[in-house]
Amino acid sequence: MSCSINLKAVAYSCNDKNIFNDVTLNVSHEEKVAIVGANGTGKSSLLKIIAGLIEQSSGGVFLFHEEMKRLKDFKGLRSQIGYLPQDVSDHFLCPTVIEDVMFALRAQGEKKNEAYKKACEVLTQLGVAHLEERIIHELSGGEQRIIALAGILITQPKILLLDEPTNALDEEAENRIIEILNSIKKSMVIVSHHKTFIERLAPTIYRLDNAGLNKIN
Repeated sequence: MSCSINLKAVAYSCNDKNIFNDVTLNVSHEEKVAIVGANGTGKSSLLKIIAGLIEQSSGGVFLFHEEMKRLKDFKGLRSQIGYLPQDVSDHFLCPTVIEDVMFALRAQGEKKNEAYKKACEVLTQLGVAHLEERIIHELSGGEQRIIALAGILITQPKILLLDEPTNALDEEAENRIIEILNSIKKSMVIVSHHKTFIERLAPTIYRLDNAGLNKIN
């Protein structure tokens, strides 16, 4: 099966501190995998490396069989990668929910009416259509995470990189996110401390430590 993500002996250091070594990972087309590990082991950094936001110290990063040797190599694949950070408070670019969810499509040149229609569809899919006209920074933390996810899904990326996607969500919202993500046929790498959540979503689970990445399920 074709691989969407292929990491070969990736290592990462920051401020002269070694964070992890020898991370090798293959994520097949439409496969969902989860990464767990103690705080400080570099789970979020690993997602950022795959997303092309920071560079690895050594090793190879391949997306769709194409090597990303430097950050500028990710430029042509940005639309194919949906990255949800752990902290979404600085993620938003527009004041209202509907404007922000539409933003990526409008930036790509899509007509306003068509972008609005697609934004309404994804908000409905996520169960938050009633928030359409709300000011984003007046929403709860959980609501903001769902809106951030909507802004990612609207561009239909082939890869989703999700860092603690259920952080600050109540049980009802978490169950809705699980239902949505399970219905989406995309390659996913999910970082989470929430054992029940990842077991319901990702058949394959890895543990990250400074020695590398080891499959535990």
